[in-house]
Amino acid sequence: MNDLAPPEPSTRAEVLGLVRAVASLPGLFARGTPWGDGTHVLVVPGFMTSDRSTLAIRAFLRRQGYRPHTWDLGRNHGGVYELLPRVVERLDAIVARAGAPVALVGWSLGGVLAREAARHRPRDVRRIVTMGTPVVGGPKYTLAAEYYRKKGIDVDAIERDVAERNAVPHPVPISAIYSKNDHVVAWRAQLDDNPANDVRHVEVSATHAGLGFSAEALTRLAEELALDGGSRGAA
Repeated sequence: MNDLAPPEPSTRAEVLGLVRAVASLPGLFARGTPWGDGTHVLVVPGFMTSDRSTLAIRAFLRRQGYRPHTWDLGRNHGGVYELLPRVVERLDAIVARAGAPVALVGWSLGGVLAREAARHRPRDVRRIVTMGTPVVGGPKYTLAAEYYRKKGIDVDAIERDVAERNAVPHPVPISAIYSKNDHVVAWRAQLDDNPANDVRHVEVSATHAGLGFSAEALTRLAEELALDGGSRGAA
């Protein structure tokens, strides 16, 4: 992927995209969205956000018949290696409560944590859905790259580590929701480049900030989650 590069930043486009996404929500339930089957779903927030950012996702999943859970770890400060054991612990607690495999949903960096947590507990996760997640390069091809560099973190080293990790086939089915209108994470970096992985790439039109509020993106989320559990018809 030599043509990879960070996205062109556009605060205006992201803000407008968020406004449009929120405005689309009233029409969400007229889309024939599949119902869930009661599966427990751990929802992991993105970089520098908390459970408050995933409120709309969780409310939607609950309305559709799932049992969504917060990650309960405060703000996602971006330290993947530090946070991962805590996400696995949270996953273990939810699986113990559910008594069955669960689903993972991760927005942006939350998707990285979801993917890696599932590697540790593949039998406990039936599907992962990522939304705007940098699968290739870590933070290198995102607007967060400069933040990491200023903290003295080698983003090139992270890119190599990410490539090594993803060279090992992922044991859990993945749905990767991405958008070419994303001004935070390069859209090509959201495409899984390991052909051995069981990945469905799902394109939507939302901006990065709008992914958790867009009627289109939330509908695609429900459709992907329904692949494994058998939906109860459509909303």
